[in-house]
Amino acid sequence: MRKIAIAAMFAVISVPALAQDHVQMYGEEPKEKTAAQKADDVRAERAYQRSLNNVPQQKAVDPWGAARGDDASKKSAIPAKPAVKHSSKAKSGSTAN
Repeated sequence: MRKIAIAAMFAVISVPALAQDHVQMYGEEPKEKTAAQKADDVRAERAYQRSLNNVPQQKAVDPWGAARGDDASKKSAIPAKPAVKHSSKAKSGSTAN
């Protein structure tokens, strides 16, 4: 019974593979296109180029802009002040952990 079920499953799986019309082999020359197919390709290419021209110009994207906020980008343009230097002398009475 299992053998019949497995054979049936393989038959069901292989049907879509057999439905393919023709798979071009390596080194095989492609078929010549008809005039209608060539005209369709030209029309599709022109429509694609027109659609590219319809896309508005995009401004620069700042992916971290929401995290930083608007004023953070303005502050980064101003050079930072040097940090206050602390003396390197050890304080008396301090203990090291």
